[in-house]
Amino acid sequence: MLYSQNIDDTVLPKASLDRELARTTPALDNIRKWKDDGTLPLLRLPARRDDLEALKPHAERFAKFEHVVVMGSGGSSMSGKTLNALKDQGFGPAKGRPTLHFMDNVDPARFAAMTSQLPLDRTGFMPISKSGGTPETLMATFTAIAAIEARLGKAAIAANMLAITEPSDNPLRKLMTRYGATVLDHDPRIGGRYTIFSLVGALPGMIAGVDCAALREGAASVLDPVLAAKDTKGLAPALGAALSVGLSKEKGINITVMMPYADRLETFAFWYRQIWAESLGKNGTGTTPIRAMGTIDQHSQVQLYLGGPIDKLFTLVIEDTKGQGTKLTPEMLGSDKALDYLSGQTMGDLLLAEADAVAATLAKNGRPVRIIRIPTVDERVMGALLMHFMLETMFAAELWGVDAFDQPEVEASKVVTRQYLSQRRKS
Repeated sequence: MLYSQNIDDTVLPKASLDRELARTTPALDNIRKWKDDGTLPLLRLPARRDDLEALKPHAERFAKFEHVVVMGSGGSSMSGKTLNALKDQGFGPAKGRPTLHFMDNVDPARFAAMTSQLPLDRTGFMPISKSGGTPETLMATFTAIAAIEARLGKAAIAANMLAITEPSDNPLRKLMTRYGATVLDHDPRIGGRYTIFSLVGALPGMIAGVDCAALREGAASVLDPVLAAKDTKGLAPALGAALSVGLSKEKGINITVMMPYADRLETFAFWYRQIWAESLGKNGTGTTPIRAMGTIDQHSQVQLYLGGPIDKLFTLVIEDTKGQGTKLTPEMLGSDKALDYLSGQTMGDLLLAEADAVAATLAKNGRPVRIIRIPTVDERVMGALLMHFMLETMFAAELWGVDAFDQPEVEASKVVTRQYLSQRRKS
């Protein structure tokens, strides 16, 4: 994975960038400490394999279903969905694997379609909630239980369900225990948006056929140099954080656009949106993450990006697709002179040229842009990208003086939701 940036002194003075980068040093010390003392278990996961071995029987059991429905909110769903995109690009799962469905909203119409159209006797259900009290996940779980019991009988609930929640006497665990379903422990020290390397992401990923050991190898390739560094100079995650914070403070760049040029990274961009927004948007700090896709949004957003206000930092993730796809010949083009530029080119050549052209045009027009070039999209590369942006988020939290691991406003809205439901029940 190659990281570069096109930021010059007219966009952000180098002295400003260096000043913010120097301020990331305490975060580097904290990351090492969190890993060494076990405060942040996710930092130990890249080196572990024993937990993946323990998950194999559960993955093999659920891989026998034709469909697997993952029910969770936020990271509880996004983790598995991001990994599943490596194997299912919208045309079905890998051979011999079930189709995974991620029910991450409580839209009754979609749940009605799911319970009526899926063959429930050949469908596994996996509710995931760290706290075990997430109302959306509980509502989804009750809905699935009702459908299974009505069509297959009560005994099928244990056979077709597996839950992931923290080891406490919480509602989800009590519900699953009541029906005799398997419950796996969610580490309470790993927040939902940081769970992709844990069983929350790994189990759905393994069911889909993802090599989670390779995923963790990719994560380690980014984490290990950070842990070994004497300072933050040259550390891409720290540099990215310094860039975002510096541009926000000095230039009013308060929007960050994540724009991958690979369809397999579409869900990854949504994963990034959550981790950046939920971790940093506190006490008036943070920048607003926007998900865009190349080349799709060249036809819907790039006009704004180039002709609108200069208030965005662009991150382009560009895969090396040179030579991939069918090579167009003059005969195929019908000797049409207007199409000469396509002669001898492949779809991969076109994708790469468009990505490079957008990056160059953004930079030429004074838009802050950084480029992450990747050789391909596979488990190792995905692991490296995920770890990079986890660490970048932690460094940015240090610079903004916020806790990267809590979400107080989200919790406050949950309290109000419960109050509304209680009031409406009485009316």
